[in-house]
Amino acid sequence: MVEETSSGGGSSASPIKTIVVLVQENRSFDHMLGWFKELNPEIDGVSESEPRSNPISTSDPNSAQVFFGKESQNIDPDPGHSFQAIYEQVFGKPFSDESPYPAPTMNGFVQNAEAITPGMSEKVVMQGFPPERLPVFKELVQEFAVCDRWFSSLPSSTQPNRLYVHSATSNGAFSNDTNTLVGGFPQKTVFESLEESGLTFGIYYQSFPNCLFYR
Repeated sequence: MVEETSSGGGSSASPIKTIVVLVQENRSFDHMLGWFKELNPEIDGVSESEPRSNPISTSDPNSAQVFFGKESQNIDPDPGHSFQAIYEQVFGKPFSDESPYPAPTMNGFVQNAEAITPGMSEKVVMQGFPPERLPVFKELVQEFAVCDRWFSSLPSSTQPNRLYVHSATSNGAFSNDTNTLVGGFPQKTVFESLEESGLTFGIYYQSFPNCLFYR
């Protein structure tokens, strides 16, 4: 949370006094807010009139399809969100170091999920929350602006993306490598820039603050 004050401690002339950034665990837009298109057709989400699906096997042209539904529950087990898993989800084939990357097909989500746990694609990955299941978000969506074209900074796991949130770079990290994280990262954080500009801030966390990953 950022509080805007002048360098002398008085109130700023800006009408924006507080900015709150809430960071949640890896979730796609369609998973959380895709079905909110039912509330506002201008939202770039999903609808029953335009069903979305992924094949069980991307290499089989006759493969059965798994369609995106609205029965999302507690996410367990965890879908693959390593760099290699997301490569397969985005490009529709197992990870390789080929260069340049192939054209993204966005059809490998089911295939990757089934390789991890059979049945995960239909029960977990290809499901989203309908508005009535998320009453707080439903109220917010109806009262405030919705950014419906947001993407992760890095197609990879949690901590590299958290590093981007705090410092606009992961300094080359693309996995939750414990030794690298504990060793610390050298880049400047947004909090240091805020302090230099005379702005106050607070860091609130659930388990541990990710800012401990900086030297």
